[in-house]
Amino acid sequence: MSAPAFVGPALAAPALDIPRLHIGDWFEAAVEWIKNNLGPILDAISYIAHFLNDNLAAGLHAVPPIILAVILALLAWAAGTWKLGVGSIIGLLIIQSMNMWSSAMDTLALVIVSTVVALVIGMPTGVLAARSATVAQAVRPVLDFMQTLPVFVYLVPTVVIWGIGIVPGMAATVIFAIPPGVRLTQLGIQQVDKEMVEAGRAFGARPRDILMGIQMPLAMPTIMAGVNQVIMLALSMVVVAGMVGAGGLGSDVYQGLTTLDVPLAFEAGLAVVILAMFLDRITAGVGSRSAVARANRRTAAR
Repeated sequence: MSAPAFVGPALAAPALDIPRLHIGDWFEAAVEWIKNNLGPILDAISYIAHFLNDNLAAGLHAVPPIILAVILALLAWAAGTWKLGVGSIIGLLIIQSMNMWSSAMDTLALVIVSTVVALVIGMPTGVLAARSATVAQAVRPVLDFMQTLPVFVYLVPTVVIWGIGIVPGMAATVIFAIPPGVRLTQLGIQQVDKEMVEAGRAFGARPRDILMGIQMPLAMPTIMAGVNQVIMLALSMVVVAGMVGAGGLGSDVYQGLTTLDVPLAFEAGLAVVILAMFLDRITAGVGSRSAVARANRRTAAR
């Protein structure tokens, strides 16, 4: 019987001496520099955000709930069908019956302002990306970073800069909602038939005339899909924004979570769902009308 072979000590692989990169410290230093050196700009952003949100919320609260529900239902009917109008008023009355109307209007104001700001930034950026390959290559990694970074990470620097309140919640919402507006605006313009653009150039149209008269109208269905996605992402941030004092239904959901108040959390969550469905169907209806108009333009051109 042979003796067992001797097994020597295992040789450890040499460790790679990779230097520690203090990226978090650099980011903190950048945030502190912004806070300490850009005070007037930050104050102006805070003032504008409060002005827009507070006045819009005050206007929504000034209208009696029943009348506003009817107005919003008529708007849904105009954007879609009478079935959408009926479904909208039923959903809005459910929000009122749960005593969530005030919070819902605060959330609606936050979503509208955040969406408008995100589109004001995102759509021109998408146009530039569609017209310039250099801009498209520069913007793409930034958009990837904005879409994949966890949403709670947005809150840390905004709270450090502006403190607890509506402004950090709105800033985080805008940052999170911008990418779809940029990407789908770029995609819509790039998908416009080259023949239509060449025909405009042949008739002596300037680049701006081609953009506003040909590319933007034909790209509108895709752009409206981007608007829809921006609204949905803004609504998905209301709970996160509520954690930093933005108010609205997000605060109700967060309060229900921290106090284990199941009815409060469920009713606030149901109100968020109703608002999401209402806004989604309206933007989808507008997008469908734009698609029909686009098809008619193509038929007329042929």
